[in-house]
Amino acid sequence: MAIIGRRNFIKGAGGIALAGGILPRLAMPAIAQEKWPDRVVHFIVPLAPGGAIDFVARQCSQVLTQALGQQFIVENRTGAGGTIGMDYAWKATPDGYTILITNDNAASAPYILKLDHDYTKVLLPVIDIAHQPQIFAAHPSLGVKSVKEFVDYVKKNPGLGFASSGVGSNQHVIGEWFAKEAGLKMEHVPYRGAGQAVTDLLAGHVKCAFLGPTSMIPHWKAGNLIFLAQSGGKRAPTLTEIPTIKETGYNVVLEAWYAAFAPPGMPPALVEQINGAIQKSLSDKTLLENFTKGSLEVVGGTPAELDKLAKSDSVKYEQLVRELNISAS
Repeated sequence: MAIIGRRNFIKGAGGIALAGGILPRLAMPAIAQEKWPDRVVHFIVPLAPGGAIDFVARQCSQVLTQALGQQFIVENRTGAGGTIGMDYAWKATPDGYTILITNDNAASAPYILKLDHDYTKVLLPVIDIAHQPQIFAAHPSLGVKSVKEFVDYVKKNPGLGFASSGVGSNQHVIGEWFAKEAGLKMEHVPYRGAGQAVTDLLAGHVKCAFLGPTSMIPHWKAGNLIFLAQSGGKRAPTLTEIPTIKETGYNVVLEAWYAAFAPPGMPPALVEQINGAIQKSLSDKTLLENFTKGSLEVVGGTPAELDKLAKSDSVKYEQLVRELNISAS
């Protein structure tokens, strides 16, 4: 069953609701008849394999490849806080064969990295794919099992490093925000993606992290990681035993979104066509089950709705980055 929350339905392209719940793959429209796609489609992911963006892109690509009869491949173009991949997609030919799958890093990175452009304004919104809380996790060797115990520990041992999937990521912002709210001195330890960050966290090379739950849940269930809190406004249905950071007494609420964007100049009709294809992929039974396991809430909707969300978050991140004095250095 899909994660059900305030977004408990998937809206079809152009705002038309999909009825009947999960649709079989055979219900996908014959988009190839409209001459898209007639060759390989590249999903550009700006972070390394092993994280939630990569997971989301690969789940969608598998469904679309089977449904549309053309290969959808995930291409990880990493580096510079995700901007290498986002820049590549921004400057690609707007023909429907290069699509960016990214998260709200597109809204935060321009301010943290002091860029001269805002990705939420230069890229074309296609579809909001899924939302997810981020997880505040610790290595068992730290000896803490709650946020209170963690705060007490760091106050006695200042300078503890926290891992994130990269400079400018929402996890970077959450970590800095939490440290300020709790009055802690912590050091940011950025990685080029969640995969290596989780590996180092499991090995105890870094003792705590703010990361997406997708790649950490199996390790948490096995007892190899401690989940201290989650960053959403409410507890995710699959993580009901984990408190929100706000519930632990710190006013930190920030939820990640994962979305598709297109290069500027793409014809509106093609944007709508791609929106419709991804929209229907989000009704695939296996995809829904896998998203649920990763605590991802399917959203869907129109390009206009993603545009509103992305630009609103751009304003929010500009304020947070300024107030928290976050920079790439």
